[in-house]
Amino acid sequence: MPDIINLLPDYLANQIAAGEVVQRPASVVKELLENAIDAKATSVQLIVKEAGKQLIQVVDNGIGMSETDARMCFERHATSKIRSTEDLFRIRTMGFRGEAMASIGAVAQVEMKTKPHGADTGTKLIVEGSAVVTQEPVVTPSGTSICVKNLFYNVPARRNFLKTNAVEMRHILDEFQRVALAYPEIAFSLYHNDVEVFNLPSAKLSQRIIGIFGSNYKEQMALCDEETPFLSVRGYIGKPEFARKTRGEQFFFVNNRFIKSGYLNHAVMTAFEGLLPKESYPFYVLFIDIEPDKIDINVHPTKTEIKFDDEKTVYAIVHSAVRKSLGTHNIAPSLDFEGDVNFAPLQPIRIQNNEDAFEQERTTFASGGFSAPSSAPKRMSSAGWEQLYEPIRNQPTGEERISSSVSTSFLDDAFADSPATSNKTLQVHQKYLLVQVKSGIMVIDQHAAQERILYEKYVASLQKKAVISQALLFPQTIDLSPTDAALVKELKAEFLELGFQFEDFGGNTIILNAIPADVQAANEKELLEELVEQYKNNMATLKLDRRENLARAMAKRLASRLQTRMSELEMNSLVDKLFACQVPNYTPAGQKTLVIMELNQLHELFQKN
Repeated sequence: MPDIINLLPDYLANQIAAGEVVQRPASVVKELLENAIDAKATSVQLIVKEAGKQLIQVVDNGIGMSETDARMCFERHATSKIRSTEDLFRIRTMGFRGEAMASIGAVAQVEMKTKPHGADTGTKLIVEGSAVVTQEPVVTPSGTSICVKNLFYNVPARRNFLKTNAVEMRHILDEFQRVALAYPEIAFSLYHNDVEVFNLPSAKLSQRIIGIFGSNYKEQMALCDEETPFLSVRGYIGKPEFARKTRGEQFFFVNNRFIKSGYLNHAVMTAFEGLLPKESYPFYVLFIDIEPDKIDINVHPTKTEIKFDDEKTVYAIVHSAVRKSLGTHNIAPSLDFEGDVNFAPLQPIRIQNNEDAFEQERTTFASGGFSAPSSAPKRMSSAGWEQLYEPIRNQPTGEERISSSVSTSFLDDAFADSPATSNKTLQVHQKYLLVQVKSGIMVIDQHAAQERILYEKYVASLQKKAVISQALLFPQTIDLSPTDAALVKELKAEFLELGFQFEDFGGNTIILNAIPADVQAANEKELLEELVEQYKNNMATLKLDRRENLARAMAKRLASRLQTRMSELEMNSLVDKLFACQVPNYTPAGQKTLVIMELNQLHELFQKN
C-alpha cells in the first residue's frame, strides 16, 4: 500500500494557521498594535483604508529590529518572548506564540520597514503569501512601520465572508479602544480614509477614558482601587444615574490584557444590585493585576479568554472592590451602626383573621370583581399547576416552527369561539389578560402579545417602505460610543424606513429630528440606546438580516414600555389585533403569547380529595 500522509507545504500550513489568528481586518489591527506595545513604543499610529480591506498600517517608535530579526519574525513559532517551558507561566507581554506575523504574511501583501535605535540604516522586507519577495537596506526612522495590503487577496473565499466596511470598521474601533485604554501612557492615533478619528496623547487613565468616550464621562466616573495580597483591582466605574441601555462600555483587563468574562461581569452587576434602573448597564474599566502563574491565558487563539486558579476569590475581591467604591462615593446605601435600634419606630400591623379574609373575598366576588385573596392559604402543590399545562407543554419554541403550529387544536378552538367584545376581558397585575372562550379561559401574556403585534407591523413597514414620522418639537442631541455611533450610521437607511430621522453632527454625535408616529415622544435617547443594545444582542445570538433584526428589536423594546393599566376598549383592541396577526400564538423568538385553560382543567382544580 503506498504512503498517503504528506507534510503540508509551508504556505498552506500558514494559511490554515491564519484562519485561527486572522479572522478579519480587526484581527490584524490587534496583533500589530500589541507588537508595537511589546516593542516599548511610546507613540503608535494606526492608518486604515476601506475598513482595513485595502490597507492596515501601524507605525511605532519602538526598539525596532535587526536585519535577521526582521526576517525571522515571519517564520512560524518564532518569538523573542519564550525561551523555556517556565516562561509560559511568567508571561506579561502581549504576543508570545510567534504566529501573528507568519499568519498575516500568509494571507496579505506585507511591507515592513524597521530600524533599531542607533543604527544607521534599517531593513525593508516585502512578503506576499508567505514568500519573501525582497529584503534590502533602507533609510527609515527608528522603530517599525508595517503595511498590510489587500487582506485575503489569495484567499477569495475568506474575503467574500467579510462584512460591510461599516461593520468591519466597528470591529477595528473595538480593538483600538481596548489597546488604547490598557496603555494610557502611550500616545495613540487612528486615521480612516485619511480622516483623523482619534488623537490620544499620553495621559492618565481618567483622561484616556474621556478622550475615547467623550467629556460627558468626566462626571460619571468613580475611582475603584483595592489592594490585596492575592491581586489588585483598579480603574473606574460609572455612577448608577449615568447607566445606559447599552452595555458597550464595559472593560476588564487582566495584567493589561483585555478579556471577556461573564463571570466577572456578574460580580460587578451584583455589586450594583438595587442601584440601577431596569435593563440598564453601568460603565466600568477595571484592571486586575495578578501573578502570571495564577492564570492561564493560552486557552484561546485571540487570548481574550483566560482561566484563574481560584475563580471564587477573584470574584469576591472584584465584587467587594466595586461595592466599596460605590460606598466611598456615597452611591450605595450604608448601614447606620450608631443608631439605637431600641428606639426605632414600629409601624402598626393589622392581623386579619380567616373569617375576615373570607368575608372580604365573598364581598369582592359578589360585587363582580376578580381578585385572588392575598392572605388565602396555599394548599395546592406545584405539581398540580404543572399538570394544568400538560396538554400544551410540547408546543414548538422557534420562529422557524411557528407557522406550522398556528392550526393547533387550542388555537383552532380560540378562533372557533373568537373573543367577542361582549365577553368582558380582565387584566391581571397589568401583565395578563383573561378572556372567556368556548372551551374555557384564554390567558394572554400582554407583553408577548404586544411584541408579536408590533413585530408584524414593523416588518410590513420595512417591506412597503411607507411610514409616517412625527417631528420632535426639540431635536435631541445624542452622544453615542464610537462603536454604537458607527452602527447607527450604518443602519441609517433602515432607521429611516421605520420613521426615525437623524443627521450626523460629527464625531459620535447625532441629532434626532423625528421618530415613528406611533411612538410616544419621551426619552428618545433611551429608546435609541435600547434599540441599539437589542440589535447587538440579536446579532450575537441569531443570524438575521438587518430589517428582520431591527423589526425584532423595535418590537421587543417598545412592548416592554407598554405594561400599563388598560381600559376595556384597549384590552379588546389588543386581543383583536393579536388574532389578526399571521402568527398570533408566538413571539418572533418563539415565546408563547397565550394559553388555553380547558374547562375540565378548571373543574379538576376544585375537586374534593
